[in-house]
Amino acid sequence: MKFSDVLSHESAKSRLRSFVDNGRIPHAILIEGQAGIGKFALARAFAQYIHCENRINGDSCGVCPSCMQHKSFNHIDTHFIFPVIKKSGKSAISDDYIEEWREYLAQNKYMDFEKWLLNLDNLNAQPHIFVDESVDIIRKLNFTAHKAKYKIVLLWLPERMKIECSNKLLKLIEEPYSDTIFVMVSNDSKQILPTIYSRTQRIELLRLGDEVVANYLMQKHAVDSMEALSIAHLAEGSINKAEREIDISKESSKFFDLFVELMRLAYQRKIHELKRLSNDIASLGREQSIQFLIYCQRLIRENFIFNLNMKELNYMNNKESQFSVNFARFINERNVQKLVDILDKAQIDISGNVNAKIVFFDLSIKIILLLKS
Repeated sequence: MKFSDVLSHESAKSRLRSFVDNGRIPHAILIEGQAGIGKFALARAFAQYIHCENRINGDSCGVCPSCMQHKSFNHIDTHFIFPVIKKSGKSAISDDYIEEWREYLAQNKYMDFEKWLLNLDNLNAQPHIFVDESVDIIRKLNFTAHKAKYKIVLLWLPERMKIECSNKLLKLIEEPYSDTIFVMVSNDSKQILPTIYSRTQRIELLRLGDEVVANYLMQKHAVDSMEALSIAHLAEGSINKAEREIDISKESSKFFDLFVELMRLAYQRKIHELKRLSNDIASLGREQSIQFLIYCQRLIRENFIFNLNMKELNYMNNKESQFSVNFARFINERNVQKLVDILDKAQIDISGNVNAKIVFFDLSIKIILLLKS
């Protein structure tokens, strides 16, 4: 991983680069920020830059033996620590899952935690970094670096360290070996043991901009520009969230069709058809019904904003935008909040296992009245 392979975060790249170029690398660095913004990719790029044998223009060369070893996650002086599952009371360390980890890294540049659970083949698991890990890493670091000047420990999610593990590593972080660098990457730094947190050089990464995420989606997933920007806005700066949105795009298309039918039938006051539609929506099941109601709330808000004639404020795909040309005029300051409120109330009722057919038919009648206001 090269710095140039990491989206955005230019200030953080410059700071990390200067540590190496000036020969003043902190012994413990914490890269913190929300999930899905490329923190671990940046940590990997930093480690590769440190070990690179032929740095070029502020980046690793990507072709020297050290860079090639980093590319395959096999550099002998780079150690990975990450949350794992303990089975049947046995000891559990990262090396037990190193093959799953390498496969995961190769496919998940933005470190989606849910996908790590898939690699562990246990979606209900609560992976942690156990005390056995601290014993193992202390043993490894007792040896001098094999090829490079520095041994580097890349620690993913230090907030998942068990307290016993944190306490054992604390002394090593306080009094490190001269040839050892810890680079920790956290999604929730408030959960890190305060004594460890206070002894790190902290680099906070901000969320990715909507345009950055949208460009990523257009290039990697061939999403059209309007839909990419809409997804990026919903993802709130997270590549992981954005890619999940793409995964459910077919579901969103289904929701759009149901939304259009619901609004048209309500406007036309076709009670019998609305009863049939209510039953159809209810048949989706509780979870999808809830997601449909959340989708409806978003489209109501987007149609209200559409009336402002400021395209930069709207985040809808092409189909949604085309529908809004004629529909938006029915969403105004008199009914927008009431519509959102009844959709939210329906969502709460569905979550509470109220009869979905009754909830959706009642919702339909209320929409009839509000669309005419």
